[in-house]
Amino acid sequence: MAEKRVMLNYDEMPRQWYNIAADLPSPLDPPLHPGTLQPVGPDDLAPIFPMGLIEQEMSTERWIDIPEEVLEIYSIYRPSPLVRARFLEQYLDTPARLYFKDESHSPPGSHKPNTAVAQAYYNKREGVKRLTTETGAGQWGSALAFGTNRFGLDCTVYMVRVSYEQKPYRKSLMQAWGAEVFPSPTDKTNCGRAIREKDPDTLGSLGIAISEAVEDAATHDDAKYSLGSVLNHVLLHQTIVGLETKKQFEKIGEYPDILTGCVGGGSNFAGFMMPFMRDKIVDGKDIRIIAAEPTACPTLTRGLYKYDFGDTAKMTPLVHMHTLGHTFVPPGIHAGGLRYHGDAPIVCKLVNEGLMEAVALHQNAAFEAAMIFARTEGLIAAPETAHCIRVMIDEALKCKETGEEKVIAINYSGHGFFDLGAYDLYLAGQLEDYEYPMEKIEEAMKEIPEVNV
Repeated sequence: MAEKRVMLNYDEMPRQWYNIAADLPSPLDPPLHPGTLQPVGPDDLAPIFPMGLIEQEMSTERWIDIPEEVLEIYSIYRPSPLVRARFLEQYLDTPARLYFKDESHSPPGSHKPNTAVAQAYYNKREGVKRLTTETGAGQWGSALAFGTNRFGLDCTVYMVRVSYEQKPYRKSLMQAWGAEVFPSPTDKTNCGRAIREKDPDTLGSLGIAISEAVEDAATHDDAKYSLGSVLNHVLLHQTIVGLETKKQFEKIGEYPDILTGCVGGGSNFAGFMMPFMRDKIVDGKDIRIIAAEPTACPTLTRGLYKYDFGDTAKMTPLVHMHTLGHTFVPPGIHAGGLRYHGDAPIVCKLVNEGLMEAVALHQNAAFEAAMIFARTEGLIAAPETAHCIRVMIDEALKCKETGEEKVIAINYSGHGFFDLGAYDLYLAGQLEDYEYPMEKIEEAMKEIPEVNV
C-alpha cells in the first residue's frame, strides 16, 4: 500500500463539519416532492444522491466527522490563510481592520472543492461510476472535475451556454481533470432539446443546466447527480471555511463585527458565516452578516419567499426559498456563479427572519472594487467575489466617516484568472449594468405552484 502523502498543517484543520440545523431558532421547512407536493423522504432522493449525502441533507446532528480520505485531499490546500488587507486599509484611510479568508489557493482556484471532494468520496464509497452536474461560471464544474479525478469517477458537466462562450479556459480546466463538458441547453437531453426548440438563441441558465444534469443522472443506473450549492449537505461541507476562520481570529485576539460574502446559491457565504451565526443565535453575539448579490439576479433582495422548483424543467423537489421563479433566465453578466434563480433554504430563512442582511450591486460597482483590491492587495478576484469586496470597501468607508474601528471580514471565494476577458471589458468601459425588472419576476411567479407553508 502506498504511503500517505505528508500533510503539513494537518492538525490545524477542523476534523468535523458544523450543521447549523441543530441551532436554528425553528426547523427548516421540508423539501416537497415535485409530483405530490408532499415532504420528500430518503427514498425519493435515492435515484440522484448517494445515501451518505442524503443522511447529511436531513441531519440535525450538530457535528459531523470529516472522513480521513477527504481530510487528506483537503490538506493539499487547507487550511487557507486569513489575511489582513493592510494595503487596502491604507488606501481607504479607514480605521476599520479588514481581513479576507483566501479560498483561491485550491487547485481549481475557489472554495468549491470543499464540497466537491466530499461528494465525490461519498459517491465512490457507494459504488457510483459517474457524476453529472451543472456549472455557471465554471468554478463548480472544475471543482467537481478535480474531486472526481481524485477518486477515479467519470464526470459530465452541463455548463451554462453564455459562460461556456465567455470563459473557455474553465472548460479546459475541467477537461484537464478528465470531465466532459457541454454548453447547456444541449441536444443530449429531453429538456435541453425542448428548450432549444422553444428558444434556439437562449443564453442558458443554471435552472436549465440543473434539469439536464438531473435528467442525465436519473436515466442512467451508474450515475448520480452532484450539486455545488443550495442544499444543506453542500453548505455543511463548506463550514470548514468558517470554522478555520474562527480559529484564526482567536489566534490573533480578534472577532469580526461584519462578515460578508457573495451569494449565488449560497455555499461559500453560508460556509463562511454559519459558525459565526451560531454565536449570534446561541450566545447573542452582536455581528452583522451581509449577503452580496447582483442587481441582475436579485434573489434575496427582490425575490419572493416561496416554495419553488430548483430547476427549469420541474424535476427537482420544491424548496422554501427566495426565488425569482424557476423559469428565470438572467442576463449574461460576468459573475456567472451568481445567476441562479433561488438561494439556499438556510440562507433564505436567516434573511427572512432578520438574522442577516442582503444587498444587491451593479457589476460595474463590483468591478471597480475588484480593481481597487487588485491595485492594493495584488489579487485578481473572481467577478463573483468582487461583490463582497464592494461591500467591504463601502463598510470601511462608513467607518472612516464615523471613526469606528470595526473588524470587517470577507470570504475571498476565488481568483479571477479565467475572467480576465471581463476585466478587459470593464477597463474599456464596455460592461453594462442591468437591473432585473419586477414585471419579469412577477411573470415568472405565475409558473410556481401554490403551496401553503
